[in-house]
Amino acid sequence: MAAADDLLQPPGFEDYPPLERLPSYYNPLHTFDLAKGDQKHYQQQYADIYFLRLVMLKPAVKEAAEAAWEDFEIGGETVHQVERVLDVRQGELCWVMGTIYMDMPLKPNILDDISKDHWISAPPSREKYRSAAGEDQTMLEDESGRLRLVGTILQTIMLVTGCIVAVMGTENANGEFEVIDLKIADLPRQPQRWERDDSAVLLTNGSNSKRKTADTQSRGSGGKIAIVSGLGIRGDEANSLTLDLLMEFLLGEACGTAEQQSACAISRLIIAGNSLSEASPLPSADEISGKKSSKKYGYDASAYNPAPTAHLDNFLATLLPSIPITLIPGDSDPANVSLPQQPIHPAMLPHSRAYSAVPGASESGWFDSTTNPWEGDIDGWRFMGNGGQPLDDVFKYVEGNERLEMMENFLRWRCVAPTAPDTLCKSATHLIMVQQRQERHRVSGTVQEQTRQSGVATDTRWLTGNCVGCYPFQDTDPFVLKDCPHVFFVGNQPKFEKTVIEGPNGQRVVLLAIPVFRDTGEVVLLDTDTLETEVVRFDIFDDNQEEMLV
Repeated sequence: MAAADDLLQPPGFEDYPPLERLPSYYNPLHTFDLAKGDQKHYQQQYADIYFLRLVMLKPAVKEAAEAAWEDFEIGGETVHQVERVLDVRQGELCWVMGTIYMDMPLKPNILDDISKDHWISAPPSREKYRSAAGEDQTMLEDESGRLRLVGTILQTIMLVTGCIVAVMGTENANGEFEVIDLKIADLPRQPQRWERDDSAVLLTNGSNSKRKTADTQSRGSGGKIAIVSGLGIRGDEANSLTLDLLMEFLLGEACGTAEQQSACAISRLIIAGNSLSEASPLPSADEISGKKSSKKYGYDASAYNPAPTAHLDNFLATLLPSIPITLIPGDSDPANVSLPQQPIHPAMLPHSRAYSAVPGASESGWFDSTTNPWEGDIDGWRFMGNGGQPLDDVFKYVEGNERLEMMENFLRWRCVAPTAPDTLCKSATHLIMVQQRQERHRVSGTVQEQTRQSGVATDTRWLTGNCVGCYPFQDTDPFVLKDCPHVFFVGNQPKFEKTVIEGPNGQRVVLLAIPVFRDTGEVVLLDTDTLETEVVRFDIFDDNQEEMLV
């Protein structure tokens, strides 16, 4: 922070040149944008997503398997490929491709949820889906059927539902496939820095090499990208001091001359989910039907608190004149619950939306409210990130707490949300079904009595906790990676972690686990020249805590 000599000085006549923030070259992709209005449907089957994923990743998995197992022999028998799971024959050495399905008794099951209509309270939350009794089973399935996988190698490889793999082995007398080796797609092609921007310049300028060279040289040296998540704005004054410190740091108002120079190097702020604190729980059907609203116009203050959203809007509007912002929604933000989450509606942020691009514009504005997940190019590097929901769900499938390893596997599986729509949509689907059944009772005019007679749980508040839906895609699976990012970040994690992974063709990816700012007070700064990181922490001195430590 600033020294006393920098802040306490007599008036002088020195000329202080104005400080200018370094520019941010921002070129977002719209991979996860959904259709608008009537073009968006939810009547399709979710199973099509897994079939699409299998079709999209089969060529890459097949290429990796053929390169590894060509002319592989055991006991004079050469391994051969089997096209379908049901074509595997007992005793034959073969390899087959398919989708992993984890059959875990502790995993949420929508059919079990429907059969237990007499639940009146939430089931206990589970930190892990893994069974201590060893009841979990690993399956390989395709459009023809399902095959159980066994073998010691499965204990050393991280697998979750939705992974596309190739397995080599043989079927035993019990009808189980004993796995000898397993292959995945691994990292896809990684674009060169500025590749997408150079292609756009070439298309715009044609063969005008002088103009192309001028556009390239005008980029200059990159600055720093500030990434923060989990602001957790509640709307009261209790958590505003740390946010004020963050705001003053980004604006260069709380520091001396040296720190102000450093703040000017921050060219963009990325907020990776959970800008607001947890929303209020849904009222039960009895509460809704028995409550009489006295408000004819406007909103009911007892049911809706606008303060958190207003505080977020003011926070963004204060920063936006100085620094561009990319806002990614999260689990607790006012956006759709299903992945991919669409941008927060501009009506929620009346002051900040003035810095957004007009609808239909080809270029993004100073304020870019984006989807979750999100990907785009910043200063030539390919960035990809999300609010943390896919990683939190995969965490329940596997042993251990190595979140960076899970992030690495996301990229090597070439899928940023493998468990969607299996466990990422069951709770949300259950909520919709219960609400639909309650709506049918409500139409008949006797919602309370018929709800009790049918056994439908009248309190559905627990169903919205930590559940993420998934849009039922029919033509493509946007969660499948087409290009390998240079930086992959996940927000709302317990602590800051970083590592660098490498791919088979020279790919290098920086993995960043972004901590919850509300709990840690930490913001991550990423240098766009070297991709090195530093963590800035804001803390508030508490006399009570000091006395307790003494």
